[in-house]
Amino acid sequence: MVPLSFAGHDFLALPEAALFWPAHGALLVADLHFEKASWYARFGQFLPPHDSHATLDLIERLVERTGARALWSLGDSFHDADGAARLDADARRRLAALTMRLDWLWITGNHDAGMALMPGGRRLVEAEVEGVLLRHEAVADDNRPEISGHFHPKLRLSLRGRHVSRRCFVESRSKLILPALGSLTGGLDACHGEIRRAVGPGATAMVPLSDRLLRFPLP
Repeated sequence: MVPLSFAGHDFLALPEAALFWPAHGALLVADLHFEKASWYARFGQFLPPHDSHATLDLIERLVERTGARALWSLGDSFHDADGAARLDADARRRLAALTMRLDWLWITGNHDAGMALMPGGRRLVEAEVEGVLLRHEAVADDNRPEISGHFHPKLRLSLRGRHVSRRCFVESRSKLILPALGSLTGGLDACHGEIRRAVGPGATAMVPLSDRLLRFPLP
């Protein structure tokens, strides 16, 4: 975990694509996309079927490592409106244990907007914590500080003839976009026009390592 300052608050960025807010004991994650594989399977496209368990494994490790008391999931937590119903019994049990143990907040995303109920926790369209908005997708013309997800940003570089891709955070003066945490989530180039329009000028891609935060100004 490495320090990251945003909107006057101190956070810790984790290499596994999550953010920890020590003042609130809160682990912030985005775009879990639980049950993505089972959604594709319904249409004859078979992906490794253990994506929900792999994502839960990672969340449990991060909660242990950080000592988090809360988890705030910034939308697209399930891949579709029926995703929670497709969880197998063990994944449902593990998720229920986490939502009972932690102050769990589900922010609504575009993929899971049609869900009738979320499994445990609280559900909000967006939230505000100490002047920082938590929402799924960045609102370009809102200058208030916000933390969001949605875009699954990745930094793509060419190093010594090799193409390297890493999940990254994207930050500007008032925006902080988290990378996707879900095990089967793809990514959008951090330089893509949709991300640039969302965050505005002066954006930086950030890749946290175990001991430092690499920053790459976006051209």
